Amino acid sequence: MENFKIEVDGDGIALVTFDVPGRTMNTLTASVIREIGEVVETIKSDTAIKGAVITSGKTTGFCAGADLGELGGSEGFAGDLKAAFDAGFALNKAFRALETGGKPVAAAINGLAMGGGLEMTLACHYRVVADNPKIQLSLPEAKVGLLPGGGGTQRLTRLMGVMAAAPFLLEGKSMKPAEALGFKVVHEVVPADQVVEAAKTWVKTKGDPVAPWDKKDFKIPGGGPYTASGSQVFIMGNAMLRKQTYGNYPAQLNIMKAVYEGLQVPFDAAIRIETRYFLKTLMSPQAKGMIRTLFLSLQELGKGSGRPAGVPHYDVKKVAVLGAGMMGAGIAYVQAMAGIETVLIDQTQEAADKGKGYAEGLVKKAVSRGKMTQEKGDAILALIHPTADYAQVKGSDLVVEAVFENRDVKAEVTRKAEAQLADTAIFGSNTSTLPITGLAKASVRPASFIGIHFFSPVDKMGLVEIIMGEETSQEALAKSIDYVLKIKKTPIVVNDSRGFYTSRCFGTFVQEGMELLSDGYAPAIIDNVGRATGMPRGPLEMHDDVALDLSYKIAQQTKKDLGDKYEERPFTAIIEKMVEGEGRYGRKNGKGFYDYPENGPKVLWKGLSDLAPVRIAEVDKVGIEEIRTRLLYRQAVEAARCFEEGVITDPREADVGAILGWGFAPWTGGPISLIDGVGAAEFVKACDALAQKYGARFSPPQLLRDMAAKGETFYSRFGAKERIAA
Repeated sequence: MENFKIEVDGDGIALVTFDVPGRTMNTLTASVIREIGEVVETIKSDTAIKGAVITSGKTTGFCAGADLGELGGSEGFAGDLKAAFDAGFALNKAFRALETGGKPVAAAINGLAMGGGLEMTLACHYRVVADNPKIQLSLPEAKVGLLPGGGGTQRLTRLMGVMAAAPFLLEGKSMKPAEALGFKVVHEVVPADQVVEAAKTWVKTKGDPVAPWDKKDFKIPGGGPYTASGSQVFIMGNAMLRKQTYGNYPAQLNIMKAVYEGLQVPFDAAIRIETRYFLKTLMSPQAKGMIRTLFLSLQELGKGSGRPAGVPHYDVKKVAVLGAGMMGAGIAYVQAMAGIETVLIDQTQEAADKGKGYAEGLVKKAVSRGKMTQEKGDAILALIHPTADYAQVKGSDLVVEAVFENRDVKAEVTRKAEAQLADTAIFGSNTSTLPITGLAKASVRPASFIGIHFFSPVDKMGLVEIIMGEETSQEALAKSIDYVLKIKKTPIVVNDSRGFYTSRCFGTFVQEGMELLSDGYAPAIIDNVGRATGMPRGPLEMHDDVALDLSYKIAQQTKKDLGDKYEERPFTAIIEKMVEGEGRYGRKNGKGFYDYPENGPKVLWKGLSDLAPVRIAEVDKVGIEEIRTRLLYRQAVEAARCFEEGVITDPREADVGAILGWGFAPWTGGPISLIDGVGAAEFVKACDALAQKYGARFSPPQLLRDMAAKGETFYSRFGAKERIAA
């Protein structure tokens, strides 16, 4: 066998070592699943084998789960249900054969076991795990729009009970070894070097080859769905599921169905039920989009797939950050976490010190929670040097400018910093809206001037948007990507435009919320339906989060830049009155569309009705769906315009950037996956109807009309391309 090695000791215990060649981590490929059957047959048929222990030959972990890249080819089964079921049931069939082989099998879990990897261990009769709090045991399939397809929905609930298992199935939460022991998911937690021996000892002394659910006296912990206590779990669970997912995620609903139906039948019927729901979920556009974007594309971009070839790797060791406000302070922190020496510059020493204080607060919190040692925290902070002296920029490999969104201020600090830079260094502007080509006019080295747009809070947000100016070189792009990867962020690359890609598309979400407000919809309706689309917050809430005064300042700068081309919208006056007249800047000063009391939850500002009178206080199901469509399609059609204008060229970057950057509804897989899932023709038809009713902002670009005529998708038309010069 290619993936498994079997060694039988003098006691007749077969040590089965799982070790997929050429990979740093074991995954359940098609060849692995086939070979599990050979392993089972060997254990069953070899009379010298009394029992078996399965462990991993990798130091990185036991098994990371199914190979999602292979699952991407599931479309081929769409027309043949039997072939689809047989393929989908293969893993369940293999694990069930292991479980019912007639000989005791123990799992020696020496590292993380996720998804199908954990399901493999659950199919063993006994589980021993290494005593290491870093080990994760989880079924994370729901996070990418799937459900466990190797018996996880059935075995975990039979071990833990439905209520206890729910967060691990529906949310993909992880267990640490001690937690798993408490839940009776594993039987022993022992030192890492004793895992295999402990498993062998059980096989030799107590080995029981029958799973609990195959015994006549088995009872589901907490009761099944047919008991008084168990039925309440499903009644409450369905209500909570609806509240949390708004019906957007078929995986979670299908998990509940698989558990509910599976617990009422014998185990062999239960895993067939699970497989049917697994396939139903896998074939959904939500699963296809989420697997592609949140797993495959995210991994590819996280490895620098968009980096220009032929440029030597650039190891960034020292970076100067200009501006020690919240954004600059956050950038300094993530750089120090990556081991980069950081010069944090502001107008005064006091302001620079305050910026370092942000990192000190994060370190203190991490140390207090046991996530970081004091020694490591001190070493991180020692890398941040706050100063007001631009001479300290000297020797930097990169400068990240993070001052106010004001072209004159940015030009001034650009000149000061560049005077200290070597020819090989890169200058990056952390602007969210101002075109890079315009900012580069203040630079004496525009080929090395690039946009490096972070998202707030920097320590939590995983995306960095890299913006190419008209003169930015491919070398500058490659060096910037190397920097972003070093600080453990995911880069996407876009070409120059006002608002670039993320700010431009995100802006349409909050603007459409303002359009709805101008149309007379009650603010509560707007935000409640906004959350129901799958966005992290409603558009008015989110507007408060990003700051109303910032939106106002950007609008004023845009108006100044565009002159007669600037389009005044009805909601513009509302924002102006809130900012200039009422001093309402958003969450940051406790006053925006909402009031934010120090003690208690936020509440809608009562004065808003004076600025935007409510004419629509109730909506029916049709009205709700129309608001949902307006909010989602407005963002998606803007993303399509970005493709037509060449602002973004890779569907992967568009989808990953949308979800990581501004929280675009993850269940869609991103705005481009949303359009592809709906179909270009259907999307164009819907947008034309919206444009006729609400205005030209919904009009589809010619690119979409062409794609609709040809039956194309974004992923088929554009795909992943080699990076070319802007």
